[in-house]
Amino acid sequence: MRQAIIVAGGLGTRLRPLTVNHPKHLLPVAGVPFLGHQISKLAGSGVERVLLATSYLAGDFEPVFGDGSAWGVRLEYVTETEPLGTAGALRNVAGMLRGSADDPVVVLNGDILSGHDIAAQVAQHVGDGADVSLHLVEVPDPRAFGCVPTDADGRVTAFLEKSPDPVSHQVNAGCYVFRRAVLETIPTGRPVSVERETFPNLLAEGAMVSGYLESSYWLDVGTPAALVRCSSDLVRGIATSPAYDAQPGERCLLPGSQVDAGASVRGGSTVGAGAHVGRGAVLEASVVFDDAVVAPGAVVRNSVVAARAMVGEQTLLEDAVIGEEAEVGAGCELRAGARVWNGAKLTDGAIRFSTDV
Repeated sequence: MRQAIIVAGGLGTRLRPLTVNHPKHLLPVAGVPFLGHQISKLAGSGVERVLLATSYLAGDFEPVFGDGSAWGVRLEYVTETEPLGTAGALRNVAGMLRGSADDPVVVLNGDILSGHDIAAQVAQHVGDGADVSLHLVEVPDPRAFGCVPTDADGRVTAFLEKSPDPVSHQVNAGCYVFRRAVLETIPTGRPVSVERETFPNLLAEGAMVSGYLESSYWLDVGTPAALVRCSSDLVRGIATSPAYDAQPGERCLLPGSQVDAGASVRGGSTVGAGAHVGRGAVLEASVVFDDAVVAPGAVVRNSVVAARAMVGEQTLLEDAVIGEEAEVGAGCELRAGARVWNGAKLTDGAIRFSTDV
């Protein structure tokens, strides 16, 4: 288990405006670029070399992670010049892999935080003689996912699309182990979906596709609400990451941040470097990026305030996203998924969104 691929080419559409100027994989989660949590986890699992498959804003990654040595791996970058799909991205990287045809290669979707044991998944993969193994998790309501049923021996029997009556609560959790030779069978020169084409085709051909079912922490960090929850869970110790080694607590204050007397920062909130939370303000289960300002008396719950943004006095944010360098005037009220675009300016008391809008 020396090599891994992280697929990090997505546009992050569901996270806009946070992803207009930044790849979603670099957004700060508990004060760490999200991908740092994945790279550190791979390093702790015995992976030595990581190939990062990028596309959107590809040039932003290397200035953050360099050669990977600070994160415990050797990191190499591969840029996808045109969209190739989830499997096509893997095929685009496959030629850079080393070792024998049967060597296991770990593959991570670049927007998943998981506490599962990657080394144990690889060990099961090798023990089963699998062509591919998938990390599976059980979810209470699988209707929003395609489900992945397995037989009594843990062998995957089907890949089923979303259904109002799913046959299993098991869903694909976004961490795979491939036998290296299998990656080289993915077609080249066109988009290919690993979920809709590669895996079903392997089953049809009689390949050994096994499931690794584990019930540890798992979250798809693809929406603002999930980003906030993930960050809060790491700060409070509900989730763990080698990249975040602080003691669990109610808040994470990055160097250079300022929280005035009388302000309350709780619920696993993070205050970024150079950010300022004013007197009497309340920050609950939220993320404030670097150099942002939350003015005195403002209340920010389950929200994201991006870099250099300004939240005015006595303003209320609940389940909201404030973009970079945006200004929200005093006395505004934004709820229920409201998003303020980068650089926008809302005058005092101009916007009031209730939860039923």
